Amino acid sequence: MKFSLIICTYMRPEPLLKLLQSVHKQSLYPDEILIIDGSINDETKEVIAQNNFENLHYFLVAKENRGLTKQRNFGISKVNSVIEIVCFLDDDTVLETDYFEILLGTYKKNPEALGVGGYITNEVKWDKVVRNYISKSNEFCFDEWKRKDGSRFVLRKKIGLDTDCPPGFSPNFSHGRSIGFLPPSNKIYEVEQLMGGVSSFRKVIFETFSFSTYFEGYGLYEDADFSLRVSKTGKLYVNTDAKLSHFHAESGRPNQYKYGKMVVRNGWYVWRVKNPRPILKDRLKWNAITILLIIIRLTNVITDKNKKAAFTESLGRIIGWWSLIFNKPI
Repeated sequence: MKFSLIICTYMRPEPLLKLLQSVHKQSLYPDEILIIDGSINDETKEVIAQNNFENLHYFLVAKENRGLTKQRNFGISKVNSVIEIVCFLDDDTVLETDYFEILLGTYKKNPEALGVGGYITNEVKWDKVVRNYISKSNEFCFDEWKRKDGSRFVLRKKIGLDTDCPPGFSPNFSHGRSIGFLPPSNKIYEVEQLMGGVSSFRKVIFETFSFSTYFEGYGLYEDADFSLRVSKTGKLYVNTDAKLSHFHAESGRPNQYKYGKMVVRNGWYVWRVKNPRPILKDRLKWNAITILLIIIRLTNVITDKNKKAAFTESLGRIIGWWSLIFNKPI
């Protein structure tokens, strides 16, 4: 299967180089690599020029094409006509050597798949447990694996606001568990949401779908929006044996106030993609969880080392929630 790798980047030349070095070591190498650079300086261009990577094509986009979703759409427009699978990677990831071989193999095992995601290994500590293990209140168990549950989910379980869906699926009130809650079992799981920075899709779907330009700049939750729309027409999977690491480079990220506002407003947008006409119960649950998360983040003003970041993000969340009364995302 001929496949293309699209890497959208912004002001991260060093992380990008580490990713490309890991791509160079792959047991299955991309038929083309498209670097879509939204940087406002030449550092990334210079790094690319100083290193020779096979099948690589570099594009520095103008202001009107800058931003994650716009850059992805630009990259798709440059994909060679013979390509069958289009892969996306965040510029601050590093692959294990068989990542593409396993990822592409998933399409052969599941020919109905419209998209397949990889699996991040360096963010969560998991432990294997025996069958029928009874988890503690601060644990999450799935498929005979357990991990520590975050404070937000622990509290949600106590007050009856936990999700009723497996990881990778969004309940009708949204606020589900991401694919980060899938265990390192080396299995393939069906999902309806993929993480955009570790995803792949059949090229044919881009004849119908594109990434929404509602999501500006950093593009928080743009992957949920896109994969939820695609999942309504076919199957998506995550292969937990297609492994990589994610290092969350700080450069290129929005300030905490803007981030907090995006969490709420973009979250509302994605909720309505999943459930355009929610019933009263779903509306009450979405708002209750949103308020709960604001309260939890506000407590970090006292408990966190970076109190200013916690406060400004909380303020952004509050403003974002109130703004929905007068100015809902469309």
